[in-house]
Amino acid sequence: MSAGVRDFDRVAIDDVSRTFGRRRALAHVTLNAAAGDVIALLGPNGAGKSTLLSILSSLMRPTSGAVRYGAITAEDGGDPLRLRIGFLGHELFLYTDLTARENLTFMARLYNLPDVAGTVERGLRRADLADRADDRVGGFSRGMRQRLALERALLHQPRLVLLDEPFTGLDDRSADALVDRISELGRGGAIVFAATHDFDYAERIATRAACVNRGRCRELPAGAAPLVERYRAALAGDAA
Repeated sequence: MSAGVRDFDRVAIDDVSRTFGRRRALAHVTLNAAAGDVIALLGPNGAGKSTLLSILSSLMRPTSGAVRYGAITAEDGGDPLRLRIGFLGHELFLYTDLTARENLTFMARLYNLPDVAGTVERGLRRADLADRADDRVGGFSRGMRQRLALERALLHQPRLVLLDEPFTGLDDRSADALVDRISELGRGGAIVFAATHDFDYAERIATRAACVNRGRCRELPAGAAPLVERYRAALAGDAA
């Protein structure tokens, strides 16, 4: 793995647009993030948040513009770059016929991680699923699956963490634990983008926030006003 891929500490979204036929999903999005940033992406359904995360993950190419991970693009970095990205999508894509342990073991081996057994055990404890490790995932609640999928996305200690509605299906205890987990990632130097509709949790995790609306992205100003008020002001400005 090249040093440029391993050590990138900035992500730059430079004038990125994405269209699907005649539909514009993103329009001229520019946003920079540095190590330790936890950026909440806020916006109504269909605003373009998930599309932006997919482009950041390198799973989708922009129609125009570019994303740079340090000094390289996704095309430059290829698979080594993808090994530094962790993505929790709205669809969890767990293997429901496998156990929790088997799901994490499969992913750890796919990433060729050292100490697979130890890594998996730590992931199970993080997910608060150690006592259900050998149960099939098909019998899990949405919240249990959400916790497992998050730890699967973090097994390889990614540099860039992308979370699409990570609080979905979580009870208060699990959501509080996730707040701590995301904050820990930021303190550890990861770059985190989290798309969420939950302003209370966004306020707790975010060091910065951006409003995505009608395919455009505007960073919200810092300030003493609650996040939801700054977000509503941004939407009102878009409508004006």
